[in-house]
Formats: sequence, C-alpha cells, structure tokens
Amino acid sequence: MTSFLRSDRSKPVAIWLFVVAALVLGMVILGGATRLTDSGLSITQWKPVTGAIPPLSNADWQAEFARYRQIPQYAQLNAGMSLADFKTIYWWEWSHRLLGRLVGVVFFVPFVIFAARRDLPRRLVARLAGIFVLGGLQGLVGWWMVASGLAQRVSVAPERLMIHLGLAFALLGALLWTAFDCWAGAARQTLPSPWGRRAAILIGLVYFQILLGALVAGNDAGLVYNDWPLMNGRLLPDDYWAGGLWATLAHSQGAVQLHHRLMAYLVTAVALAMGVSAWRSSYLAPGSKALGLAVAGAVLAQALLGVITLMAHAPLALAIAHQLTGAAVFALTIAFAWRVRRV
Repeated sequence: MTSFLRSDRSKPVAIWLFVVAALVLGMVILGGATRLTDSGLSITQWKPVTGAIPPLSNADWQAEFARYRQIPQYAQLNAGMSLADFKTIYWWEWSHRLLGRLVGVVFFVPFVIFAARRDLPRRLVARLAGIFVLGGLQGLVGWWMVASGLAQRVSVAPERLMIHLGLAFALLGALLWTAFDCWAGAARQTLPSPWGRRAAILIGLVYFQILLGALVAGNDAGLVYNDWPLMNGRLLPDDYWAGGLWATLAHSQGAVQLHHRLMAYLVTAVALAMGVSAWRSSYLAPGSKALGLAVAGAVLAQALLGVITLMAHAPLALAIAHQLTGAAVFALTIAFAWRVRRV
C-alpha cells in the first residue's frame, strides 16, 4: 500500500491547516455579523454551486427580492423595505456563503495535492478526511438552520443556530489540533500528570459556554436584562419559565441569558484557578505555563467584554468583538490542552 508518509511532520501542511482554521474563524465572525444584521434569511434558496454567482442584472435582483418578500421575516419585520436595503442584507449572507465555499476549496485542493505528493503524515490522513466530512456537514446544517426561518418564523431556530455554531467550533478545534500535530510530529513522550484531563475539562466548559452563547444570540437575549450583576434588579429574570423544559432551555430570553451568565462565572473561576496552578506546577514546561496564564487572561477579558457588551445593549461592533474574543479563548484552550500532553 502506498504510504502518505515522507516524514512524521510537515510544516507546509501545518501552515495550510492554520490558514484553513483562520478562514473558519472568519466564517464564524462573518456569520455572527450576518446574524446580528438580520441578514441570514435574505437568500431563500440553497444552490451550492450556482449560488456563488450573485444577481447580475436588475431582473435578477427583482427575482431575489420577490422570493424574500414571500417569507414571514419580510412581512412581519421588513415590510416596505427598499431594493437598496435588501441588497445590503443580501450581500452579508452571500459573502458568508461564499466564504464557506472558499473554505471548502482551500481545504480540498491542497489536500489532494499533498496526498499526491505523499506529504501528508500517514497518521493524520483519516483525521483530515474526517475534517473534510465535518466541513461538508457544516454546510448542510447551515441550510437546515436557514430553512427553519423561511416558513413560520422571522428568524432561524435558536437550537439550530447552536448546532451550526457548535459544528464550526468543533471544526476549528480539529484543524488547530491537527495543525499542531503536523507541525511538531508525533509526541515522543507524554506527561504522567493530570493536566491532560484538566485541560480537556476546560475545553468542554468553554465549548458549552459557546453553545449557550449561540442560544443567547438566537433568541436576541442580549437585548434584554441589560443590567449587571442583577437582571432588572432581580436574581432571577421574571420570564425565566417558558411553560416547558425545552421551551425554557432553548427559547426563554431570560433563561438563556441567565444560563450564559452562570456558565461564564464558572468558566472564569476554573480558568483563573487553572492558570495559577499551571504557573506553579513543577510538571509543566515554561511554554505550557505561559499558555495556562494566557488562557486565564483571555477568559477574564472575555468575561469583562461580555458584561460591557450586554450593558451597551449589544451593538454590532462590541458583539462581534465578543465573539472574536470567545474564539480566541477557545483556540488558546485547544493549544494549552495540546501542549500539556507533551514534554
């Protein structure tokens, strides 16, 4: 059987994966902007190939606009919108989808080239194939999410937005971890310490917080209860219970914001404790200690930015900055977890 392996590591392959990860991060940020500008439902059809071509004539624009006017969001929120205003939200969504297509091309074409040249470390080939499948699934889930807002809703279903964003961050984490592996090669020795488990727990907490943040975004819950640390002067929001468990967990503005706040406190406490413990640890190398402190600092900054964004009623710039900092926290946590498993 022909081997993909020329070396245990490949810096060119690692750089390629870091580039793809940066594009995925761009997708997350652009997707957040698309959501915040209520642009995600402006394109009502899913055309994976021909959809890359935007309207090229006035007739094409009128046809797109006519399709948008058939959905509830137009009738209930944007009735009377001009074609010029429609073009603004259209370009947000079109750019988001175009970047998604670009991510697929930038991943697939170099993958084929590296495989043909046998530059891919063999131990990573199956993982890279899995990442490609995950990326394709992300596209399908993206349309599944959009479809939820085309018939009876004026926005996408929050739980589908959560799944869509969760897959994006899973893809980002897999790309970063694989890039680190490709850059450094297989671990020659692992640390006989509990740090791998601790770091994995922190990844889980940060990831869960990201999912809760998606529910906040999907319910526009950052636009209510804009005081802190109380919620309209109360410990519990007035509208916490929405009549059922799922309705409360996924669709109550008060509940999803409260859960996001509480998880933020937990993540911040754990990250700060872990950062201090990492710095004082006799097991960890200096690089791991520095990453531990970086994670703690980034989490604290993210928590403070979250409070500022909430109290400012989630303006676009601050909301995007909050999402970007969240992605930085996740990336640093991945790097820390990867690093503490090695000497």
